Amino acid sequence: MEQEKKRLIDRDPAEKQALIRRLHRIIGQLEGIERMIEEDRWCGEILNQTAAAQKALQSVGYQLLDSHMRSCVALRLREGDEEVLEEVSSLVRKLK
Repeated sequence: MEQEKKRLIDRDPAEKQALIRRLHRIIGQLEGIERMIEEDRWCGEILNQTAAAQKALQSVGYQLLDSHMRSCVALRLREGDEEVLEEVSSLVRKLK
């Protein structure tokens, strides 16, 4: 089995910091959900917070996908690598 090589990109520092801040907020949301469960809070409240955390994480995924399309995918297409299209299709299906 061939090991997948690590791909690194030169991410915009401002974008990187914004993503990290958003992830820290999501981590806070998840910790809040955990406390709510420990405190035996009302299920509806917990479900509302769970939905909010899911949407926030999905938003991070869409932002990363947008960045990926504009940088990595565009570069690979310019280089003639059309296999990247299948990769993108797979990533979009995972984000649904």
